Amino acid sequence: MPLGTLKLPTIDTLREVAAELGMTLSDDELAQQRECLVGGIAAYNIVDQMPDELPAVKYPRAPGYRPTGEENKYNAWYYKTNIEGAPSGKLKGKKIAIKDNTCVAGVPMMNGASTLEGYMPEVDATVVTRMLDAGATIAGKAVCEYFCFSGGSHTSSTGPVHNPHRMGYSAGGSSSGSAALVAAGEVPMALGGDQGGSIRMPASYCGIYGMKPTHGLVPYTGIMPIELTIDHTGPMTATVEDNALLLEVLAGPDGLDPRQYHAGPPVAYRDGLNAGVKGMRIAVVKEGFGLPQSMEASDSVVKAAAERFRGLGATVEEVSIPMHLLGGAIWLPIAAEGATVQMMQGNGYGFNWQGLYLTSLMGAHSGWRDRADELSDTLKNTMLLGHYMVTRHRGHYYAKAQNLVRRLRAAYDSVLAQYDLLLMPTLPMTATKLPAADAPTTEIIQRAFEMLPNTSPTDCTHHPAMSIPCGMVDGLPVGMMLIGKFYDEKTIYSAAAAFEKGVDWKSITA
Repeated sequence: MPLGTLKLPTIDTLREVAAELGMTLSDDELAQQRECLVGGIAAYNIVDQMPDELPAVKYPRAPGYRPTGEENKYNAWYYKTNIEGAPSGKLKGKKIAIKDNTCVAGVPMMNGASTLEGYMPEVDATVVTRMLDAGATIAGKAVCEYFCFSGGSHTSSTGPVHNPHRMGYSAGGSSSGSAALVAAGEVPMALGGDQGGSIRMPASYCGIYGMKPTHGLVPYTGIMPIELTIDHTGPMTATVEDNALLLEVLAGPDGLDPRQYHAGPPVAYRDGLNAGVKGMRIAVVKEGFGLPQSMEASDSVVKAAAERFRGLGATVEEVSIPMHLLGGAIWLPIAAEGATVQMMQGNGYGFNWQGLYLTSLMGAHSGWRDRADELSDTLKNTMLLGHYMVTRHRGHYYAKAQNLVRRLRAAYDSVLAQYDLLLMPTLPMTATKLPAADAPTTEIIQRAFEMLPNTSPTDCTHHPAMSIPCGMVDGLPVGMMLIGKFYDEKTIYSAAAAFEKGVDWKSITA
């Protein structure tokens, strides 16, 4: 066997491995098995000695620094830096904050988690390279929730992120810092991620524009995965035009992301911004309102905003999609079991797909096992459920939920065959007060997951969905969600732009 870092396991180690697999082998059988592993370990050493296949880093940068005090008033920055992109391009002059689940080479990344603190990526995510190629300036990394498992903004190891509209209130999650920085005017654009609503929820709480594109439209390469079938990344911005502009830069296949099974070339999304909504058919989904946790005032604002589309020339009609009420239940096994197996037990990446694996991130993240008590209460709750269902019920419910997604998708598609867009509240409520540091576990978990019922279904059905600010309740923004056909983000932008231009959204109150 050639010399290498990997050594042939001892008989005692093989006995332990066999026991973990439920095998009982005699010493003689173990010795023979060990002899047959010599060639396998030699092959592993060949792989070990080869250089990895990683994308090149194109633009110089320094790590930056962690801002404090008034420079980080809302605790929304994880790190500030200044990475200058190409000398010209669509994004020249635009400063962008990057959600801290996204790799920026040479800049620290902790994904909101104490167990990952100190990790330094050696590559740029595809989306980061595309923004820099388009002339953007990367202004830094935005705080996100602990491994992105919260719809609130209170679980990051770096402390809670405050809503710029009201200190002490949630900015939403998990792209909490991204939304707060845009809402505060510190950057015009930010990158977010969405597995249960994590672009749209903070966009709604903070009164900005957040687009979850069609699954796979934007490459997820170089972003820490949660679960391949619900991973999305997309733009969070202060204006509709900037949102469409950023998506033009981000969209399109990169040849490395298996989520991009249908993604075609990027579209000129801004071309439809002046199209208006005259002749457009918008379906107001009855089941998106009046949920057990819904605020009556927030629902009223969204209904009033929907009526404004009628005044802009659209046909606006109420429809019923009963399956929508089951969407959150269908999503949960996929998120809980899938994330437990892939993101946690699979060290972020898992197996059985081809693309870019970041072995440095896998190694750094694997250390959570020795520090599991540090995990957030929200992640612990998700893992307890996920591991229980996988180990005690054989993954039956994950599999069945994935099958049921087809029925849920068909329910939305049957209405979208007759209408251009679906409309409903992004969230059933406005921003809530941040839990106290010593709040009971039940409150911490409630404040993290109570707002998901309208956003989570489209993460598993893969429809594009955008939150647009549409009114105020007691000084806090209300978000309205527009859902479109697959890869028809352009129609969503047309409607969002018409509303932005034709309606003073802050004047709609309840």
